[in-house]
Amino acid sequence: MVFPTLQFVLFFAVVYGLNLAVAGAAAWRKALLIAASYVFYAAWDWRFCLLMAGVSAIAWAGGLGARRHRWARGLSIVLLIGTLALFKYFNFFTLSLAQLLQDSVLARDLSLLRVILPVGISFYTFQAISYVMDCARGEIAPRRNPFDVALYISFFPQLVAGPIVRAADFLPQIDRPFAVDAAMRGAAVVLILSGLFKKMVVANYLSVLLVDPVFAYPEGQDAAVTALAVLGYGIQIYCDFSGYSDIAIGIALLLGYRFMRNFDQPYRARGLSDFWRRWHISLSSWIRDYLYIPLGGNRGTPARVTVNLLLTMTLAGLWHGAGWNFLAWGFLHGLALAAERAIRGRTGALSVLSIPVTLLIVLALWIPFRASDWDGTLAILSALTRAEGFAATAITGPALALIALGLAMNWLPMRWRDRVEGGVIRLPAWAQAALLAAGTVTLFAAAQDGVAPFIYFQF
Repeated sequence: MVFPTLQFVLFFAVVYGLNLAVAGAAAWRKALLIAASYVFYAAWDWRFCLLMAGVSAIAWAGGLGARRHRWARGLSIVLLIGTLALFKYFNFFTLSLAQLLQDSVLARDLSLLRVILPVGISFYTFQAISYVMDCARGEIAPRRNPFDVALYISFFPQLVAGPIVRAADFLPQIDRPFAVDAAMRGAAVVLILSGLFKKMVVANYLSVLLVDPVFAYPEGQDAAVTALAVLGYGIQIYCDFSGYSDIAIGIALLLGYRFMRNFDQPYRARGLSDFWRRWHISLSSWIRDYLYIPLGGNRGTPARVTVNLLLTMTLAGLWHGAGWNFLAWGFLHGLALAAERAIRGRTGALSVLSIPVTLLIVLALWIPFRASDWDGTLAILSALTRAEGFAATAITGPALALIALGLAMNWLPMRWRDRVEGGVIRLPAWAQAALLAAGTVTLFAAAQDGVAPFIYFQF
């Protein structure tokens, strides 16, 4: 079930109405949201629900024993990581093994050894790991009620593509009485409509008009068109993913839950470290707290810190996808972060040129991220050196306008959005509902035919 569809609109209307009906009964409300989340997830494949229930059970049991017994923490973490590795990386390793052995006497047909990748498994597994770790560290008290953990793991607004929510932020909210005021409703309306606009208009049309044609046939493109397509993909993935996050945060607000902001105008970052503080903030902070700092973080010699950065970012690349191009994307980000740290250590600061340089590095590294494999990556890099293309994609005015709009989203002051939000907050509840309904209908009418999945669903 995808947000910008009539199916989801009807689903959410039912859930929202029932949520209001049981607002005064915490246990019933919790049961409703768990049931709704499993219905939402079952829309992809009902078998995925069994896996999510298993992950929730491991997290619940691990949380109970993690503080007193190190073996309980270790076992639960191993089971969670093992589950993620099996479903996400098994196909990658079998394919790599088959390619390695294809010219030897050990060559085998491993094509039948395939597993289905459950949508969103990376996100809810990371939440389960953070819950166990936070219980072990004493940062949160373990929940004895397994349904509390089940709701935390499965809550449908952020289930399949984040943001990654911390238990310390989410679990206290399920204990509070349901309350959604005008400020929460107004913010939700602005977030949902802006998220739908980013996805259904900017991201989807950029994909069709420019990005997909160039990346599908780079051999016929020239340098100018290819460079514009790379920039277009940077805008596309930003609008696609931040659009999903906006919708998820807005839907959660309507149900009475607050999530952290997940994007903060990342393309105006002054350096790679600043970029990662602005891009997919929930994942960046997760990687920092549960991987980079435990590895040693910034402590130790410069060489040790460099190793920590390279290992952390390489694993972050592997989290994004099971492929050598994702590993390369993560490793190169780690290398760039290490170089930036070395430059800062010598000069004390980065120059004003750090902003365009950062953007160029980020865009260049989106190439292996977007390309389907190494051959596709090399083909795009080759096209960037080609003066003329015999089948270059036409650059249209709408594509240029969408790129300009995407860049403006990253550069215009946020005051304009705050003013719009303030105006919506002052509206009565019926007017807020009418605005949300009218805006949704308008955006659905402006969208292309068909349903384009969010990019991060594959992760």
